[in-house]
Amino acid sequence: MITRSPTNVQTNTIALHEDASTRWQTQLARAIRDPRELCRRLDLNPQWLPGAERGHELFEVRVPEAYLARIHHGDPDDPLLRQIVPLAEEDVATEGYVPDPLAETDQTPRQGVIHKYRGRVLLIASPACAINCRYCFRRHFPYQENSPSREQWRDSLAYIQQDASLREVILSGGDPLASSDRQLDWLVGQLDAIPHLKRLRIHTRLPVVIPDRIDDALSQWLSRTRLAKIVVLHINHANEIDDAVIKACQRLKALGATLLNQSVLLRGVNDSVDALDALSERLFDADILPYYLHVLDPVSGAAHFDVPDDEARSLVDALRSRLPGFLVPRLVREIPGEASKTPL
Repeated sequence: MITRSPTNVQTNTIALHEDASTRWQTQLARAIRDPRELCRRLDLNPQWLPGAERGHELFEVRVPEAYLARIHHGDPDDPLLRQIVPLAEEDVATEGYVPDPLAETDQTPRQGVIHKYRGRVLLIASPACAINCRYCFRRHFPYQENSPSREQWRDSLAYIQQDASLREVILSGGDPLASSDRQLDWLVGQLDAIPHLKRLRIHTRLPVVIPDRIDDALSQWLSRTRLAKIVVLHINHANEIDDAVIKACQRLKALGATLLNQSVLLRGVNDSVDALDALSERLFDADILPYYLHVLDPVSGAAHFDVPDDEARSLVDALRSRLPGFLVPRLVREIPGEASKTPL
């Protein structure tokens, strides 16, 4: 794997944002959805194309231009490329790797509601993502049965209203920020009116892959809520954080949001002490605290990303010797049926 400083990728991305005159919705709509175009744009060897096309049939390609601009052309080991390019390995059946590794379909008391842990509940606020990550544990999730609408949200809100033990609502997806500001404004306003709720958590990758998403319209509805705001980002490598991402995060911070990060430990992406060290330092530059480092959820199609537990523990132990404790994420696994994430 080739390791590079994140400063090497800032110039092209900044230029893309300075020249952009389109809104975030247009950038989302224009994301690359064709593996041939992806390989052509990144100057990848044509030998990659058959595997990319097969992987695309299993889980479609989706890459916005703002993220594409941070990938080094012609480098098959680029850590951002490896997260988004389909590979032939995705079609290899691996024992223990299943479509629903977290058994979420068994924890869905209402359509669009996932209730795993006491005191908090997750709402599917959008079935769409701005980018399709190849290791995604929800790559097989039945979004067609959990596609949000106001009618469905009203049912979800009634479920939340009836359970006074709930203190926190997590907006997830897909990516919740792929929903329109009008819809999110309405939904958050409804959550505000439920007296036993204290916190609103938003799990999102959009500020990273399309930083322009953090705009005036979003700021207006997010600033109005009485709920404590936590934005949990998903960043796996320091090269994902350019100046535009830092600016978006600073804007969220100015709205009173606590910024945390969840990463997944991925073979060929961040499976080295140097990569994890650089990520934590770059997160802090963006006012984001490392939160969790997840071992891979065993979702079918992603076994080639796996890092064994012993190696994962050794990496985090080495990270502790380099960084202060607040910059060392907790190494965890999610086990279906457990009361919380399981530390390793």
